[in-house]
Amino acid sequence: MPKETAVYTHGHHESVLRSHRWRTAANSAGYLIGELRPGMSVLDVGCGPGTITADLAALVAPGRVTAVDTTQEILDRAAEAAAERGLDNLEFATADVHALDFPDDSFDVVHAHQVLQHVGDPVQALREMRRVCRPGGIVAARDSDYAAMTWFPEVPVMDAWLELYGRVARANGGEPDAGRRLLSWARRAGFTDITPTAAAWCFGTPESRDWWSGLWADRTVGSVYAKLAVDGGHATSEELTAIAEAWRTWGEHEDGWFMVPHGEVLCRA
Repeated sequence: MPKETAVYTHGHHESVLRSHRWRTAANSAGYLIGELRPGMSVLDVGCGPGTITADLAALVAPGRVTAVDTTQEILDRAAEAAAERGLDNLEFATADVHALDFPDDSFDVVHAHQVLQHVGDPVQALREMRRVCRPGGIVAARDSDYAAMTWFPEVPVMDAWLELYGRVARANGGEPDAGRRLLSWARRAGFTDITPTAAAWCFGTPESRDWWSGLWADRTVGSVYAKLAVDGGHATSEELTAIAEAWRTWGEHEDGWFMVPHGEVLCRA
């Protein structure tokens, strides 16, 4: 079976986890919630620190959720999030979505949030998600679309951020404009019953602007992404510092507004 070839652009720096821990089923998997029922079995692919995973587990209890990611370190954080909520219907395992170590027809629901943009072969990933989903079950995927992100007011250096991020992500083997491609990828993976939708995060209040601009400023200079950008010859440290300053400038503007659009697909297996 194919193996992962892409490098995860963000890594697990504190600024990245700051963003990931904010995610919930309500703000990141609303398109799926109405399909969930108590007693279902769920596979959560690329669970990260586990906040969405824990919500899914609460929604399907007494059904079980299996959460997978690429490293034990991040799975330990997800297990801590579940324990803090007193949830005992979860299990965790390392996995490569291109070659999942589960039998055919194992789960009622297979879910992936912000995963397919980071993998080397998203169509193969969806084929594997389809394989382990029971007939009549659901494969659900949601990914952002960087080129469609927009903000106000215009801060020129932030255009440089968007262009740079796209170059780094693609050099790592990913596709940052995944949201618009999910329907196409799902069709190529063999799905015929697909419901495509879209949703957005919006950061426009003083508190959300401060949070969003701060985590991206920190990520730009302190995360794995920063190292990959410099080591890959995509940017200098000075250029990254200027981009981080632009993020903070935008975040301090009282009219600041930022939209992150997402593509979504619900696929019947």
